[in-house]
Amino acid sequence: MELVPIGVIHSPYRSTREAPHQGRFSDQVAELEIYSQYAEGLKDVEQVTHLIVLYWCHLARRDVLQTKTPHGPEIRGVFACRSPSRPNPLAFCVAELVEVKENRLLVRGLDAVDGSPLIDIKPYSADLDSFPGARIGWFKK
Repeated sequence: MELVPIGVIHSPYRSTREAPHQGRFSDQVAELEIYSQYAEGLKDVEQVTHLIVLYWCHLARRDVLQTKTPHGPEIRGVFACRSPSRPNPLAFCVAELVEVKENRLLVRGLDAVDGSPLIDIKPYSADLDSFPGARIGWFKK
């Protein structure tokens, strides 16, 4: 298996401590720089309102299988929570597409640290991607 970054993320967060736990609660704008060899893949992206952004948590630990979440003192398995530290620190975030400037996409609602390798982007669709009744059993607001 080989993952090849399609770009890099430029964000206002310089460390994991600065990044929000969930990007959707942030109004900060980040930039997805798509490498020139992949720029043709951006055709029609300006017609999308939100993007699924897949990126590599390059500062995360890869030896963590259980962790404490920000939502309580209990220890959870990493596959039951959204911790960036995990065997394969691949992150998923849905971000609002604000503006397209050639091979650069400005997005709002991303939680990535500056310099994170961008793995892929896909259009988000509320019709296809939303499961209104979905929940995490242990999570309580």
